[in-house]
This record gives sequence, structure tokens and C-alpha cells, in this order.
Amino acid sequence: MSALAHIFEAAGMSTIVLGSIRKQIESTAPPRGLMCDFPLGRPLGRPNDPEFQHRVLDQAFKLLAATEPVLEEFPEAIVDEGNEMLACPLPPRSNADLHPALDEIRGLRPAYDRALEQYGNRAATGRVISADEIEEAMAAFIRVTDGVPWKEAGIPGIPSRVSQDIRGFYELAALGLSDHVPDAWSGTRWFFNSTEGGRMILAARSAMRDAGEVQPIWFYMAPGDQ
Repeated sequence: MSALAHIFEAAGMSTIVLGSIRKQIESTAPPRGLMCDFPLGRPLGRPNDPEFQHRVLDQAFKLLAATEPVLEEFPEAIVDEGNEMLACPLPPRSNADLHPALDEIRGLRPAYDRALEQYGNRAATGRVISADEIEEAMAAFIRVTDGVPWKEAGIPGIPSRVSQDIRGFYELAALGLSDHVPDAWSGTRWFFNSTEGGRMILAARSAMRDAGEVQPIWFYMAPGDQ
């Protein structure tokens, strides 16, 4: 975003960049930056707290008055302990003949559709595949865990991007199953630690790594701490 900010500024457009990683925003040096010590995925801070979010926006928009490059810091921090995990009940198995991950995806679809109607497509699916293609994509990753090379397994795109769409499907479905907006990254931790789909993505990632595939193909299928 900082690189784009420099391009827009050169074209005469004023910009503001909000950043959560200090080294990143300092090294990219946007023309006007606001360092917000918030968890990644929460650029305006606390969800469902419009008063707090308006304070962030007020300070950010005040930077438009600056005539020289400026980097300020929002005075309040939000700590992500890194261990909060979404408590979300998964639907029971309904088809014992299906792989558990595929049965899970079918069971989650009604919750996904409810959340899509209520919240919109909040970073869910659609970068590479649609919700209707999630099951087929997961089947391809299952084939990878069975030893099929990823290029022959039928993965409908770059594995890291496809896996992000699968994770987005799960995280949006979780909103349809829970009664609150989860803390930052808690939905991601729930996906990888508590669901069959998350476990299969990690297993496929390990299989591709062990098969000697180049790191960018498999590494970004999951966060670095997984």
C-alpha cells in the first residue's frame, strides 16, 4: 500500500496509509502514515466499536493537513495474545462414505450462506474459486496427501491462493455458526487446529514440501506459525 501511495501522490492524490507492522511502515515510508499497534486483520481496531474506529479515522484524516512526509502513532494499542481460538461447533457427520473434510464442507455450506447474506463476502472466497468449487478444490488437496503431484491433482490454481479461498469459506461459515465477531486470527487458528479441512491443507502442504516442490508454491498455504 505504501508503494501505491507514492504513485498516487505523484499523480496529485493525497493518501493515508494505516500500518500494523512498525518495521514495514517505517521501511516503506508512505507520505502520510499512521502506525496502529493492532492485530493484523483489524486495521481500525476493535470490531463492533464504532467510537474507537472513529478515533482512528479522525487521527488518520488529520494527516491530510501535513505538507511534509509524516508518520504518527495511534496512542492506543490492542494486544493479540496469539492463543485466542474461535469456539465454534462444527456440524456432525452426515455422510460416512465421504472423506471427513468433504463431508465437513457440505455441512458448513448453510452456515456460509447465512453469513454471506448477513455480513457480505468478508475476505471469504472468490479470489480463485467460488464457494461452489470449494469441495472440488479440497478433493484435489486430498489427492496431494495421497501422493499425487500437485500439478496432476487438479488444484484449480496456485495452491496458496486456492487454500486461502478454502480458509475464507470456513472462516465466513464460522460467523454463521457463532454469535459474535471473533478476535483477529482466532478464526484462522480454529480452521487449522480444529477442522478436518484445516488439517488437510496442512497435510497437503507438508506433502508438497517433502516432495521437493519450490517453497513459494506450498509455504504460503498457511501462516508461518502453522
